[in-house]
Amino acid sequence: MAPSKATYPFLVLLLLLAAVAVAAEATPTAYDMLERYDFPRGILPEGVQGYDLGPDGGFQVYFPRECQFLLGKQWLVKYNTRIAGTATADKLAALEGIYVKVLFLWIPVAEVDRDGDRLSFYIGPVSTSFPLGDFADSPHCRGYDDDVRAAAVAAAVS
Repeated sequence: MAPSKATYPFLVLLLLLAAVAVAAEATPTAYDMLERYDFPRGILPEGVQGYDLGPDGGFQVYFPRECQFLLGKQWLVKYNTRIAGTATADKLAALEGIYVKVLFLWIPVAEVDRDGDRLSFYIGPVSTSFPLGDFADSPHCRGYDDDVRAAAVAAAVS
């Protein structure tokens, strides 16, 4: 039995929804894109909300709020709600929105380079490097769990 003319719009709608779902799954995440430039996922903290990547490697990554975490158990790192820079193979340059706390000052991280199994972070004229394995997993931002709990309590009270 042939479908009636009334079912054609429904079939077209189903096909469009399926195409949108497939396209959404095929879009790489910011973490996937880092790997394409030979960087580990763990250089970005959890919670990326979106990103833009230009054909020249210029990028912007967006977070729901400022993120702070410890790197190497001694360096306090801060990512603003928007970070930006330029990605090339083994190099993230012209970075904006990433800082490391030195004494009482937040110093901008200007560049990150990969050399074999080490990542070097450039803070002004000084650099420090870490083993690649330290970035196997994305760091967890301080206070994100507190935000989730607060939202759950607010929803329960409402």
